[in-house]
Amino acid sequence: MSWRVRSACLILLSLTLVWQACSGRRGGPAGGAVRLQGAGATFPNPLYQKWLSEYSKIDPNVRIDYQSIGSGGGIKQIEAQTIDFGATDIPVSDEELKNFPREILHIPTALGAVVLTYNLPQIKAPLRFSPEVIADIFLGKIKRWDDARIKADNPNAALPSADITVVHRSDGSGTTAVFTDYLVKISSEWKERVGTGTSVNWPLGIGAKGNEGVTGQIKQTPNTIGYVELAYAVQNKLPVAAIKNRAGNYVEPTLDAIKMAAAASAAKMPDDLRVSITDAPGDGAYPISSYTYILVYKEQRDAAKGKALVDFLWWAVHDGQRFAPSLQYAPLPEEVVRRVETKLNSITAGGRPLRAEAKDGG
Repeated sequence: MSWRVRSACLILLSLTLVWQACSGRRGGPAGGAVRLQGAGATFPNPLYQKWLSEYSKIDPNVRIDYQSIGSGGGIKQIEAQTIDFGATDIPVSDEELKNFPREILHIPTALGAVVLTYNLPQIKAPLRFSPEVIADIFLGKIKRWDDARIKADNPNAALPSADITVVHRSDGSGTTAVFTDYLVKISSEWKERVGTGTSVNWPLGIGAKGNEGVTGQIKQTPNTIGYVELAYAVQNKLPVAAIKNRAGNYVEPTLDAIKMAAAASAAKMPDDLRVSITDAPGDGAYPISSYTYILVYKEQRDAAKGKALVDFLWWAVHDGQRFAPSLQYAPLPEEVVRRVETKLNSITAGGRPLRAEAKDGG
C-alpha cells in the first residue's frame, strides 16, 4: 500500500471518529448504546411495549427491555437494584418503602381499568354486577350463575344453570392489588377475611400467572369469571362487565369513565403521587380504575443510564401518551403531567439534575 493510500485511510478514519463523537445521540456515550432493563406490572405491558418500539425509532442509541413479571416482582427487583426501573399498578406502601436503600420516586405513566370478564358464550349483552355481588362471588358465597342476586342485576340475561369457576392471579400482582383495594372498600367481610395486596389468600378459584395467564384460562374454560386489565380482555375479544359505581350507576370501563375516576383525585394527589382511585365518586366514574407507575431512584448511580431513563420517561408522559387510547389506556390528566415533570426534574446523578443536563445538551 502506497504512502498516499495509507495517508488517505488515516484521514478518513480520523474524520469518521470525529463524526461519531459529534453525532453521538444523547442518552449515552458517543458511538455506544445505553441499555436499560425494567420489569414489573403486566397491567401496562401492551402500552410499554408500544412505547419501547416507538422510542427506539427516536433514539436508537438507547435500548430498553421490559419484562412483565408482575408488580410484586418489579418492586422486589428495583429494591434489590438488579434493574434500572420497576413497574407497579399499586403504590409501594409506607412499610415497603423502608426497605429501599435510598429514595424511590413513583412516576405515574397512564390510567387503566381492571375489569371483570367471563366465559358465557350464550350471553350476548354485557353482564352487570353490583359491588356486593362481586365480593360474594370471589368469597365463594355466590356459587352459581343463575343465583337470584346475579339475576337481579341482569333480569333479561339467559344465565346458565352452572357452577361459577373463579380465576385469579397466582403471582404477585398490581392488578390483584387494585382489584382487592376495591373489594376492601365495598365489602367489610372481604376486608376482614382477605384484605388487599399484590398477593392474598384467595377463598377459592384457579390461579394463573400474569394478566396473560388469567385471560387465557378464562378464554379456554366455560363458566369462568376473573379480573384482568382492560387491554387484555379487548385484545382477546372477551366480554367486559358493567359495574355499579358509588353513585349507583352501572358503568362500563370506557376511557372517559376511567378519566372521570381520576378527575376527582387529580388536584388532591399527594406530593409523592401515590394515590388510589378505586371506588371513586362521580356519576360516570368506573369504579376499578387505577394509575400505573414506574419506580425510579431519585439519585441515579450511573449518569448515562439515568439521563437516558429520564429522557425516555419525559417522552412517555408527553408524546407517548398519544399511543394510550388505541391500547385501552387513558392518558394522564394535564395536572398530573405537570407534577410528573417536577419529579423528573428532581432526578440526579452525583447531585446534578439529569433533566437540566438534557436541556443544556439539546
